[in-house]
Amino acid sequence: MEADGGADVRNEDVPQNLDLSFILPSVSVFLSDYGWYLLFLCVMVYLLIQHLIKSRSRENQSPSVFASNQDPVSVARRQEALEASRQRMQEELDARAAAFKEKQMRHEEDKRRQKIEIWERMKEGKSYKRNAKVEHNTEEAPSSTFLKPKTDKKPLRNSGYNPLSGDGRGTCSWRPGGRGPSTGG
Repeated sequence: MEADGGADVRNEDVPQNLDLSFILPSVSVFLSDYGWYLLFLCVMVYLLIQHLIKSRSRENQSPSVFASNQDPVSVARRQEALEASRQRMQEELDARAAAFKEKQMRHEEDKRRQKIEIWERMKEGKSYKRNAKVEHNTEEAPSSTFLKPKTDKKPLRNSGYNPLSGDGRGTCSWRPGGRGPSTGG
């Protein structure tokens, strides 16, 4: 309210810009700085919501709903079949365990018999290890294999000369150094 000329003139604040263009620079700066983080956050929120929806739908479908849809006769048959299957698997496991136990007993009996044979051979004064192995092998497999005669291998060089051995032929001979660190310094 001014006193110039007696007229009331009001200076009201009239907005100069009615659109939201003043927000655009700050939003573009925010997106350029944190755009990838915002994208990953949105994806994670979406996946979390999907997971929660699936878990809630599973909770709504309780086992009582499935049981009410099936008649008791089929449920009883299924349980009997399951029990019969378990019984068959248990019998098979018991049979395998018995076979393994029998195999172990035979193996231990063979070891005991072998020790007795070795002890008897030692009493007689015979070699107990080599002969026991040879006789044990001959009992298992027949001796259809023939032994090859030993061949006499000749050395490659008749003279036996080796320049690295230092056998005294010539004035120079090489000898390997001792083992250990060098003593120079």
